[in-house]
Amino acid sequence: MELYRAHVLVCAGAGCISSGCQAVKSALEESIDRLGLKREVKVVETGCMGPCDLGPVIVVYPEGVFYRQLKPADAVEIAEEHLLKGRVVERLLYKAPENGKTAVTSDQIDFFKKQTRIALRNTGIINPESVEEYIARDGYRALGKVLTTMTPQEVIECIKKSGLRGRGGAGFPTGLKWEFSAKAPGKPRYVVCNADEGDPGAFMDRSILEGDPHSVLEAMAICGYAIGSNQGYVYVRAEYPLAVQRLSLAIEKAREYGLLGENIFGTGFSFDVEIRVGAGAFVCGEETALLASIEGRRGEPRPRPPFPAQEGLWGKPTVINNVETWANIPPIILKGPEWFASIGTEKSKGTKVFALAGKVNNTGLVEVPMGTTLREIIFDIGGGIPGGKQFKAAQTGGPSGGCIPARYLDVPVDYESLTRLGAIMGSGGLIIMDEDTCMVDLARFFLEFVQDESCGKCSPCRIGTKRMLEIVERITRGEGRDGDIELLEELGHGIKSSALCGLGQTAPNPVLSTIRHFRDEYEAHIYHKKCPAGVCRALMVYAIDEEKCNGCGRCALVCPAGAVYGEKKKPHRIDLEKCLRCGTCMEKCKFGAIYTI
Repeated sequence: MELYRAHVLVCAGAGCISSGCQAVKSALEESIDRLGLKREVKVVETGCMGPCDLGPVIVVYPEGVFYRQLKPADAVEIAEEHLLKGRVVERLLYKAPENGKTAVTSDQIDFFKKQTRIALRNTGIINPESVEEYIARDGYRALGKVLTTMTPQEVIECIKKSGLRGRGGAGFPTGLKWEFSAKAPGKPRYVVCNADEGDPGAFMDRSILEGDPHSVLEAMAICGYAIGSNQGYVYVRAEYPLAVQRLSLAIEKAREYGLLGENIFGTGFSFDVEIRVGAGAFVCGEETALLASIEGRRGEPRPRPPFPAQEGLWGKPTVINNVETWANIPPIILKGPEWFASIGTEKSKGTKVFALAGKVNNTGLVEVPMGTTLREIIFDIGGGIPGGKQFKAAQTGGPSGGCIPARYLDVPVDYESLTRLGAIMGSGGLIIMDEDTCMVDLARFFLEFVQDESCGKCSPCRIGTKRMLEIVERITRGEGRDGDIELLEELGHGIKSSALCGLGQTAPNPVLSTIRHFRDEYEAHIYHKKCPAGVCRALMVYAIDEEKCNGCGRCALVCPAGAVYGEKKKPHRIDLEKCLRCGTCMEKCKFGAIYTI
C-alpha cells in the first residue's frame, strides 16, 4: 500500500462538475506532476461535499484546508504554495457571508460542523468508483455481520427497533414494510430502490448514488437476506447519467469482489442487482407507477391495497425504499438500533437530508437530526438570507409539499410537525423564499408543474388540477373574482380525497398551504389588484420619480410599446394605457428613477 504525505479531495458531484471541477483537477494533477510531488500527494475525486454554491471545491488533508470557487489557475497556486511550500492560500479560503470571517478548515465552517451525517457519511470523502475505499470505511461489514451472525427475523427486528421511516415522502416504518414482505405469500420476492427523484430542486438521492453507490447496494443485499429475496432493481432516471455510470461500475466491482452474485461471503446467500433507467416522468416516483415501468408497462399508478409489500413487482412481494432510506441501513446494523433511535425526536428517528436551495446564502446538501428547527437549518447552516432581506417562507416536500411561514421558524422539522402545518417532509427538497417572493405566483408554479406531470389516469388529478391552475393564473393576471379562494379550497380538498395516488392527493398542497398561511396575498391580488411582492407583472404599475429622472431618454428608447414619453433633459412620464408592464424601462434606467407602485 502506498503512503502519501497529503490527500487532495476534489468534489466531483454534479454541481461541481458543471462548475468546472474537472479542469481544476487536471490543473492540480499537472502541477503536482511538474513539481515532482506525485509520490507525495494523491488527488482523489469524490462525490458531492454539499456546498454547491461554492464549487468547485477541494479539501487538502491531513489539515482539512477547504478551498472554494476555484479556477484552474487557483489549483496551480495551491500546488505551488500549499502542497510544495506548506503555505495556505488565504485568498481562496471560505469567508462567512454574514460576517466575512475566514475559515481555514471545513470543520470551522458552520455549514459542515452543525450537520450530523449518516446517509451522507461517505459522500465527499471517498472515491465513489473505488470499492476498496468504501470497504476501508466499514463498507460491506454490515452485510457480513447479518449473513454470518443474524437471522433474517433479527435483521427485521433491528430495523424496526431503530425507528427508521421511509425517506421518500410518506414516512412509513421501514422495518414494518420489510416484515410485511417477508411474511407475504409468493416467491420470488424483490427488492427495489426508488431513485426516480423528480421534485424540482431536490438532488439528495442523486448525490448519494453519485457519491456512495455501494452503500445502497449493501443495504439492498441486507434487505434481500431479511425477506428472502435474491434479486434487486435500482430504478433511476436517465437525467442522472453520472449516477447511472457510477452505480453500474459499483455493481460490476461488487460482483468482482463476491459482494453481489452467487454465494456471498461463502454463506450460500445469493443476491444481485440490476439497473432500470426511467425516462424521467414525475409520476414514476410513485411506487406502483415505478413498478409498472420496471415491468415494461406505462408508468401509471394503481389503486392500493394490495400494497407492493404484498403484491409488487410482477405481483410478487416487493420492498421498495428510496436511496436515502437504503443509505441509513448499514450504519444501523453496525451501530445498533438504539444508537439510531437516540437521534431525532420521539416519533421521527435519525437524520434527514435536505437539498437547501432558493434565497439562502449557503445552498447545497445538508443532513441534520430530525427535530432540528427551520431556523437552525436556514440561518445557522444556510447562513441566512442574502442581501439583508427578510425570510418569508420555506417550501418543503417539493410540488407535493407546502409553505411554512416565518412565524413557524422555531418549529422542529419532523414528520408530525410538518403535517400539522399543512406541509410534508417529502423527499427533502427545501426551498427558501425571501420578502420578494409572491406566494400566489409560487403556488401557480408548482400547480403548473403537477399539471404538466399528471399521468392523466384519474380525473380528480387530471381535470381538478387543471381547473385550479386556470383560477390561479387568472388571479395572477389581475382577473381574480370574489369566491375564487373558496373555490380553490373546495377543489383542493376534493382532489386530496379522491385522487388515485399519493402524488395526485398531495398536488393541491402548495395552493392550500399558501391560502392557509398567506391568504392576505390572495385577497390583495383579487380585491385590490395588487401583488404585494411586486412579482405578478400584470398587476404592476410603473411610475417615474421626477426628481431622479434627468431626461436622458434611455427608457423611451427601449420601451417596445412607445409608452414612455417626454422632452430631452426633462423628466419623462409613462402612458399606462400603452404600458405592457414588461419592466424593460426600469431595468435600463441607470438612475433608479423608475419604480413600481
